[in-house]
Amino acid sequence: MEEKGSFWWYVTIESRGMDEEVLSSLVDLSGSIGSELVETQDKMAVKAYYRSSHSLEYWISRINEVLKPWPELKIIDAGKIENQRWHTVWKEAFPPIEIGKTLVVMAPWHKNSYKSEKEKNVLLVYPGTAFGTGYHESTQIALELLEKCMEKGDTVVDVGTGSGILAIAAIKLGAKKVFARDLDPAVLDEVKSNLRLNQISEGLVEVEQGNLLDGFNNMVDLVTANIVFEPLMKLLPSLPAKLKKGGRAVFSGLVRKERDSFISALKEIGFEIKEEASKGDWWGVFAQNTSGGQQ
Repeated sequence: MEEKGSFWWYVTIESRGMDEEVLSSLVDLSGSIGSELVETQDKMAVKAYYRSSHSLEYWISRINEVLKPWPELKIIDAGKIENQRWHTVWKEAFPPIEIGKTLVVMAPWHKNSYKSEKEKNVLLVYPGTAFGTGYHESTQIALELLEKCMEKGDTVVDVGTGSGILAIAAIKLGAKKVFARDLDPAVLDEVKSNLRLNQISEGLVEVEQGNLLDGFNNMVDLVTANIVFEPLMKLLPSLPAKLKKGGRAVFSGLVRKERDSFISALKEIGFEIKEEASKGDWWGVFAQNTSGGQQ
Protein backbone atom coordinates (compact mmCIF):
# COMPACT_ATOMS: atom_id res chain seq x y z
CA MET A 1 0.00 0.00 0.00
CA GLU A 2 3.00 2.31 0.23
CA GLU A 3 2.77 4.08 -3.07
CA LYS A 4 2.00 7.80 -3.11
CA GLY A 5 2.31 8.66 0.58
CA SER A 6 4.31 7.53 3.58
CA PHE A 7 1.33 7.25 5.91
CA TRP A 8 -2.28 6.10 6.18
CA TRP A 9 -5.21 7.31 8.20
CA TYR A 10 -6.91 5.02 10.68
CA VAL A 11 -10.38 5.32 12.21
CA THR A 12 -11.56 3.10 15.06
CA ILE A 13 -15.28 2.32 15.19
CA GLU A 14 -16.84 0.80 18.29
CA SER A 15 -19.90 -1.45 18.27
CA ARG A 16 -22.43 -2.49 20.86
CA GLY A 17 -23.44 -6.02 19.94
CA MET A 18 -23.06 -5.89 16.16
CA ASP A 19 -22.02 -8.97 14.21
CA GLU A 20 -18.32 -8.92 13.33
CA GLU A 21 -18.94 -9.62 9.63
CA VAL A 22 -21.47 -6.78 9.30
CA LEU A 23 -19.10 -4.35 11.01
CA SER A 24 -16.28 -5.30 8.64
CA SER A 25 -18.62 -4.91 5.65
CA LEU A 26 -19.60 -1.41 6.76
CA VAL A 27 -16.00 -0.20 6.90
CA ASP A 28 -15.43 -1.71 3.45
CA LEU A 29 -18.42 0.26 2.20
CA SER A 30 -16.88 3.47 3.52
CA GLY A 31 -13.82 2.98 1.31
CA SER A 32 -11.42 1.33 3.74
CA ILE A 33 -8.43 -0.47 2.21
CA GLY A 34 -8.06 -2.80 5.18
CA SER A 35 -9.25 -3.32 8.73
CA GLU A 36 -8.63 -5.35 11.87
CA LEU A 37 -10.61 -6.14 14.98
CA VAL A 38 -9.37 -4.55 18.20
CA GLU A 39 -10.30 -5.09 21.82
CA THR A 40 -11.97 -2.38 23.88
CA GLN A 41 -13.60 -2.55 27.28
CA ASP A 42 -16.29 -5.25 26.88
CA LYS A 43 -17.09 -4.04 23.36
CA MET A 44 -16.05 -4.90 19.85
CA ALA A 45 -14.29 -2.40 17.64
CA VAL A 46 -12.69 -2.35 14.22
CA LYS A 47 -9.67 -0.29 13.22
CA ALA A 48 -10.07 0.69 9.58
CA TYR A 49 -7.31 2.08 7.38
CA TYR A 50 -7.66 4.69 4.63
CA ARG A 51 -5.40 6.21 2.00
CA SER A 52 -3.78 9.56 2.70
CA SER A 53 -4.75 10.84 -0.76
CA HIS A 54 -7.84 12.29 0.99
CA SER A 55 -7.95 14.21 4.27
CA LEU A 56 -8.95 12.53 7.52
CA GLU A 57 -12.01 14.82 7.62
CA TYR A 58 -13.10 13.46 4.22
CA TRP A 59 -12.94 9.87 5.44
CA ILE A 60 -14.74 10.62 8.72
CA SER A 61 -17.52 12.32 6.77
CA ARG A 62 -17.79 9.31 4.47
CA ILE A 63 -17.84 6.90 7.43
CA ASN A 64 -20.54 8.91 9.21
CA GLU A 65 -22.74 8.73 6.10
CA VAL A 66 -22.42 4.94 6.02
CA LEU A 67 -23.09 4.67 9.76
CA LYS A 68 -26.31 6.74 9.75
CA PRO A 69 -28.63 3.68 9.86
CA TRP A 70 -26.54 2.13 12.65
CA PRO A 71 -26.86 4.14 15.89
CA GLU A 72 -25.08 1.39 17.80
CA LEU A 73 -21.83 2.31 16.05
CA LYS A 74 -19.60 5.28 16.86
CA ILE A 75 -16.14 6.57 16.02
CA ILE A 76 -13.94 6.49 19.13
CA ASP A 77 -10.50 7.23 17.71
CA ALA A 78 -8.76 8.43 14.54
CA GLY A 79 -5.28 9.41 13.47
CA LYS A 80 -2.22 8.76 11.34
CA ILE A 81 0.00 5.68 10.99
CA GLU A 82 3.45 6.26 9.53
CA ASN A 83 5.50 4.11 7.19
CA GLN A 84 3.56 0.84 7.25
CA ARG A 85 5.02 -1.66 4.79
CA TRP A 86 1.89 -3.57 3.87
CA HIS A 87 2.39 -3.82 0.12
CA THR A 88 2.56 -7.62 -0.16
CA VAL A 89 -0.14 -8.32 2.43
CA TRP A 90 -2.46 -5.79 0.78
CA LYS A 91 -2.14 -7.43 -2.63
CA GLU A 92 -2.87 -10.86 -1.19
CA ALA A 93 -6.07 -9.43 0.33
CA PHE A 94 -7.60 -9.01 -3.16
CA PRO A 95 -7.73 -12.46 -4.81
CA PRO A 96 -9.92 -13.06 -7.89
CA ILE A 97 -13.58 -13.49 -6.96
CA GLU A 98 -16.20 -15.08 -9.22
CA ILE A 99 -19.62 -13.43 -9.16
CA GLY A 100 -22.80 -14.71 -10.77
CA LYS A 101 -22.46 -17.05 -13.74
CA THR A 102 -20.03 -15.18 -15.96
CA LEU A 103 -18.27 -12.42 -14.00
CA VAL A 104 -14.94 -12.47 -12.21
CA VAL A 105 -13.46 -9.45 -10.45
CA MET A 106 -9.73 -9.22 -9.90
CA ALA A 107 -6.91 -6.79 -9.32
CA PRO A 108 -4.66 -6.41 -12.37
CA TRP A 109 -1.73 -8.29 -10.83
CA HIS A 110 -3.81 -11.51 -10.95
CA LYS A 111 -4.64 -11.22 -14.65
CA ASN A 112 -1.93 -13.58 -15.94
CA SER A 113 -2.27 -16.19 -13.21
CA TYR A 114 -6.07 -16.58 -13.15
CA LYS A 115 -7.46 -19.66 -14.88
CA SER A 116 -11.06 -20.83 -15.27
CA GLU A 117 -12.64 -23.83 -16.96
CA LYS A 118 -15.44 -21.59 -18.27
CA GLU A 119 -15.19 -18.39 -20.25
CA LYS A 120 -15.61 -15.39 -17.94
CA ASN A 121 -16.12 -11.66 -18.28
CA VAL A 122 -13.06 -10.41 -16.40
CA LEU A 123 -13.48 -7.10 -14.56
CA LEU A 124 -10.09 -5.62 -13.72
CA VAL A 125 -10.28 -3.10 -10.88
CA TYR A 126 -7.38 -1.53 -9.05
CA PRO A 127 -8.28 -1.37 -5.34
CA GLY A 128 -8.12 2.34 -4.57
CA THR A 129 -9.96 5.05 -2.75
CA ALA A 130 -13.27 4.64 -4.61
CA PHE A 131 -15.95 2.24 -3.45
CA GLY A 132 -16.62 -0.78 -5.63
CA THR A 133 -13.78 -3.29 -5.74
CA GLY A 134 -16.21 -6.23 -5.98
CA TYR A 135 -15.25 -7.61 -2.58
CA HIS A 136 -18.11 -5.94 -0.74
CA GLU A 137 -21.40 -7.84 -0.58
CA SER A 138 -23.45 -4.90 -1.87
CA THR A 139 -21.28 -4.69 -5.01
CA GLN A 140 -21.62 -8.43 -5.55
CA ILE A 141 -25.41 -8.13 -5.27
CA ALA A 142 -25.42 -5.33 -7.84
CA LEU A 143 -23.25 -7.32 -10.25
CA GLU A 144 -25.38 -10.46 -9.93
CA LEU A 145 -28.61 -8.53 -10.59
CA LEU A 146 -27.00 -6.61 -13.47
CA GLU A 147 -25.95 -9.86 -15.11
CA LYS A 148 -29.55 -11.13 -14.93
CA CYS A 149 -31.30 -8.02 -16.29
CA MET A 150 -28.76 -6.68 -18.79
CA GLU A 151 -29.73 -6.74 -22.48
CA LYS A 152 -27.31 -6.32 -25.36
CA GLY A 153 -27.42 -2.85 -26.85
CA ASP A 154 -28.65 -1.20 -23.63
CA THR A 155 -27.87 2.41 -22.82
CA VAL A 156 -27.00 2.57 -19.12
CA VAL A 157 -26.43 5.20 -16.45
CA ASP A 158 -24.47 4.18 -13.36
CA VAL A 159 -25.22 6.55 -10.48
CA GLY A 160 -22.50 6.85 -7.84
CA THR A 161 -20.09 4.91 -10.03
CA GLY A 162 -17.21 4.78 -7.50
CA SER A 163 -14.51 2.61 -9.08
CA GLY A 164 -16.61 2.23 -12.23
CA ILE A 165 -17.04 -1.51 -11.71
CA LEU A 166 -20.74 -1.59 -12.68
CA ALA A 167 -20.08 0.53 -15.77
CA ILE A 168 -17.27 -1.84 -16.79
CA ALA A 169 -19.50 -4.88 -16.18
CA ALA A 170 -22.30 -3.33 -18.25
CA ILE A 171 -19.96 -2.88 -21.24
CA LYS A 172 -18.61 -6.44 -20.87
CA LEU A 173 -22.21 -7.72 -20.79
CA GLY A 174 -23.13 -5.93 -24.00
CA ALA A 175 -24.13 -2.32 -23.25
CA LYS A 176 -23.91 0.07 -26.19
CA LYS A 177 -23.20 3.14 -24.04
CA VAL A 178 -22.72 3.84 -20.33
CA PHE A 179 -22.84 7.13 -18.45
CA ALA A 180 -20.79 6.78 -15.26
CA ARG A 181 -21.67 9.52 -12.77
CA ASP A 182 -20.30 10.39 -9.33
CA LEU A 183 -20.63 13.38 -7.04
CA ASP A 184 -17.00 13.08 -5.92
CA PRO A 185 -14.65 14.51 -8.59
CA ALA A 186 -11.72 12.70 -6.96
CA VAL A 187 -12.92 9.29 -8.16
CA LEU A 188 -13.27 10.21 -11.84
CA ASP A 189 -9.60 9.68 -12.66
CA GLU A 190 -9.79 6.32 -10.91
CA VAL A 191 -12.75 5.32 -13.09
CA LYS A 192 -10.82 6.29 -16.21
CA SER A 193 -7.82 4.29 -15.01
CA ASN A 194 -10.00 1.20 -14.52
CA LEU A 195 -11.51 1.69 -17.98
CA ARG A 196 -8.00 1.64 -19.46
CA LEU A 197 -7.18 -1.51 -17.48
CA ASN A 198 -10.16 -3.17 -19.17
CA GLN A 199 -9.31 -1.73 -22.61
CA ILE A 200 -12.62 0.14 -22.72
CA SER A 201 -12.58 3.41 -24.63
CA GLU A 202 -13.94 6.53 -22.98
CA GLY A 203 -16.27 6.82 -25.98
CA LEU A 204 -18.18 3.80 -24.67
CA VAL A 205 -18.24 5.04 -21.07
CA GLU A 206 -18.82 8.74 -20.53
CA VAL A 207 -17.48 9.71 -17.11
CA GLU A 208 -19.32 12.63 -15.52
CA GLN A 209 -19.33 14.51 -12.24
CA GLY A 210 -22.87 15.00 -11.02
CA ASN A 211 -25.22 14.64 -8.08
CA LEU A 212 -27.47 11.65 -8.77
CA LEU A 213 -29.29 12.48 -12.05
CA ASP A 214 -29.22 16.26 -11.68
CA GLY A 215 -28.54 17.78 -15.10
CA PHE A 216 -28.69 14.40 -16.83
CA ASN A 217 -30.79 14.76 -19.99
CA ASN A 218 -30.63 11.32 -21.60
CA MET A 219 -33.20 8.53 -21.73
CA VAL A 220 -31.72 5.15 -20.82
CA ASP A 221 -32.69 1.47 -20.80
CA LEU A 222 -31.05 0.67 -17.48
CA VAL A 223 -30.08 2.49 -14.28
CA THR A 224 -27.64 1.05 -11.75
CA ALA A 225 -27.02 2.55 -8.31
CA ASN A 226 -24.96 0.93 -5.58
CA ILE A 227 -25.19 3.67 -2.98
CA VAL A 228 -26.74 4.00 0.47
CA PHE A 229 -30.39 4.44 1.45
CA GLU A 230 -30.78 8.24 1.69
CA PRO A 231 -29.32 9.14 -1.73
CA LEU A 232 -31.22 6.23 -3.29
CA MET A 233 -34.49 7.61 -1.93
CA LYS A 234 -33.61 11.04 -3.34
CA LEU A 235 -32.83 9.43 -6.70
CA LEU A 236 -36.16 7.63 -7.13
CA PRO A 237 -38.45 10.57 -8.07
CA SER A 238 -36.23 11.46 -11.05
CA LEU A 239 -36.19 7.96 -12.55
CA PRO A 240 -39.51 7.77 -14.43
CA ALA A 241 -38.47 10.74 -16.60
CA LYS A 242 -35.03 9.27 -17.38
CA LEU A 243 -35.83 5.58 -17.75
CA LYS A 244 -37.71 4.31 -20.78
CA LYS A 245 -41.03 2.57 -20.19
CA GLY A 246 -40.16 -1.06 -19.56
CA GLY A 247 -36.65 0.01 -18.63
CA ARG A 248 -34.85 -1.66 -15.77
CA ALA A 249 -33.08 -0.55 -12.60
CA VAL A 250 -30.66 -2.26 -10.22
CA PHE A 251 -30.35 -0.87 -6.70
CA SER A 252 -27.91 -2.02 -4.02
CA GLY A 253 -26.11 -0.62 -0.98
CA LEU A 254 -29.17 -1.20 1.21
CA VAL A 255 -29.45 -3.25 4.37
CA ARG A 256 -32.26 -5.71 5.04
CA LYS A 257 -34.08 -3.46 7.51
CA GLU A 258 -34.44 -0.81 4.76
CA ARG A 259 -36.12 -3.23 2.33
CA ASP A 260 -39.79 -2.55 3.09
CA SER A 261 -39.43 1.24 2.97
CA PHE A 262 -37.53 1.09 -0.30
CA ILE A 263 -39.96 -1.30 -1.99
CA SER A 264 -42.87 0.95 -1.00
CA ALA A 265 -41.06 3.92 -2.54
CA LEU A 266 -40.44 1.97 -5.76
CA LYS A 267 -44.11 1.07 -6.08
CA GLU A 268 -45.10 4.71 -5.57
CA ILE A 269 -43.19 5.71 -8.72
CA GLY A 270 -44.68 2.88 -10.77
CA PHE A 271 -41.84 0.33 -10.57
CA GLU A 272 -42.50 -3.39 -10.46
CA ILE A 273 -40.23 -5.60 -8.34
CA LYS A 274 -38.69 -8.29 -10.56
CA GLU A 275 -36.05 -9.88 -8.34
CA GLU A 276 -34.45 -9.41 -4.94
CA ALA A 277 -31.04 -10.55 -3.71
CA SER A 278 -29.25 -10.51 -0.37
CA LYS A 279 -25.87 -11.37 1.08
CA GLY A 280 -25.25 -11.20 4.79
CA ASP A 281 -27.08 -8.13 6.05
CA TRP A 282 -27.06 -6.46 2.61
CA TRP A 283 -29.97 -6.33 0.17
CA GLY A 284 -30.57 -5.25 -3.42
CA VAL A 285 -33.34 -5.30 -5.98
CA PHE A 286 -33.97 -5.38 -9.75
CA ALA A 287 -37.09 -3.40 -10.67
CA GLN A 288 -38.80 -2.37 -13.90
CA ASN A 289 -40.42 0.91 -14.90
CA THR A 290 -44.08 0.33 -15.77
CA SER A 291 -45.11 3.97 -16.16
CA GLY A 292 -43.71 7.19 -17.60
CA GLY A 293 -40.73 7.51 -19.89
CA GLN A 294 -40.78 6.72 -23.60
CA GLN A 295 -41.30 3.45 -25.37
